Amino acid sequence: MVENNKNNKNNKNNKNKHSANEENEEVIEKIVALNRVSKVIKGGRHFSFTALVVIGNGHGRVGYGYGKANEVPDAIKKASLIAKTAMFDIAINKGTLAHEMISSYKASRVILRPASEGTGLIAGGAVRAVLEAAGIKNVLSKSLGSTNPVNVVAATIKGLKAIRDPKTATRNRMEQAKLQKNK
Repeated sequence: MVENNKNNKNNKNNKNKHSANEENEEVIEKIVALNRVSKVIKGGRHFSFTALVVIGNGHGRVGYGYGKANEVPDAIKKASLIAKTAMFDIAINKGTLAHEMISSYKASRVILRPASEGTGLIAGGAVRAVLEAAGIKNVLSKSLGSTNPVNVVAATIKGLKAIRDPKTATRNRMEQAKLQKNK
């Protein structure tokens, strides 16, 4: 029983070290949009601020957050914390995407296409911020429909989550073929 407790303590320490490494990891933080929001109250107007922040490590991890507060720095800080907790991994293939993706979120649609080496990022402001933070170097993109930065970022993130790694996709297809063959 004592050994189990020691192992549990070691596991907890390892988890803490892992999360500390993630915090020390260099992140790219991009502020996509800042907005002043007003609420009309009895004595006049009450102003608050919203911030849309994209965070990535430049090596295939990215996330976004939307924060609201009474001051701009507080809104940015809240959005950054939300973005850090929402980070996920992307399948990057030689500095570009593995395959073409069309994704939509509400009224925004984003088309992401892989590009050859040396093309660079051909993207608008909100899409560019997400792709730069993720560390993707060569992409052709087009944003269609609504140009609201919150919806465009959400559509881009949705598309990046849907991109599959070619090696794992091939492995899954092989397993499915074996299962169908055995039936």
